[in-house]
Amino acid sequence: MLPKLEGYAAARLGSLDPAVLATVAGDLTSLEQAILGQADLRGMLTDTSLAGAVRGQVLGDLLKGKVHEVTFAVAVFAAGAAPAQEVPHSVAELAFAAHQLLDTGNFELKNLGLLAARKRVGGYADALLDDLDTSDFARIEEELFRWARTIEGNLALRRLLLDRDAALESRVATLEELLGGKVHPITLSLARFVVEGGRPRDVVGTLDFLVDYVAQARDWRVARVHTARPLDEASRAQLVASLATLTGKNVELQIAEDPALLGGVLVEVGDLRLDATTRGRLGALRDAVASGRLYESALNRND
Repeated sequence: MLPKLEGYAAARLGSLDPAVLATVAGDLTSLEQAILGQADLRGMLTDTSLAGAVRGQVLGDLLKGKVHEVTFAVAVFAAGAAPAQEVPHSVAELAFAAHQLLDTGNFELKNLGLLAARKRVGGYADALLDDLDTSDFARIEEELFRWARTIEGNLALRRLLLDRDAALESRVATLEELLGGKVHPITLSLARFVVEGGRPRDVVGTLDFLVDYVAQARDWRVARVHTARPLDEASRAQLVASLATLTGKNVELQIAEDPALLGGVLVEVGDLRLDATTRGRLGALRDAVASGRLYESALNRND
């Protein structure tokens, strides 16, 4: 299984009681069979011309109201995170992992290289941050950063947590004793999975990776919208829906009015900038005229 999907599945499936897990395992098996048996569905999921977020959105529309919410979440994540040609196989691996967890009570996490292990931890974080209010992100970033510095500054603690020969149960118990009840529950879960699903010698490095990862996730959850005129509720809802399709996440709007834009909207989310303002279009036109592209285009036009 792809490391990022494995981490996401570990978080989503690992928290289910046996009855719900049985339902999800059955859903995933049915979805696997549907993909194998329906050429149109398989063709859409393996279409390399579609962005991952679009594949996830289309599959989500097909599954909405028909499967358990956890089935919905892991299937949509797989469709968006896996390369197009690997989506059917990823769904099959999810079904197998769910049945294995149901039979054994254990979600097996194999040893991975440094970068792959960090991706697995990132996938786990994606699952925990999915429904988290953006106001909690800053606290989690700060707590993860302080925990990393605590490990760096305490030789005995560092030796225990970074010792791959020490029993996993002992390392996790120490972590929970030090952090339990003192940090946000998501911080505790992430810190624990760094030990369980990351590389022992990279605990501090993975925690620092998570600090940046949570910060980037927060940036992609908040869209800064600059508009020349107030947006009505219908326009806001349409913008939120469009950004959710584009990013694959629920997006919170921060709206600022700026009459100097003349009209339209300017949207900044993550490292993406969408300029649909009148001033932006006029600027593009001015640049085209200044560079001579507009003149060349007129000369080369076929009437």
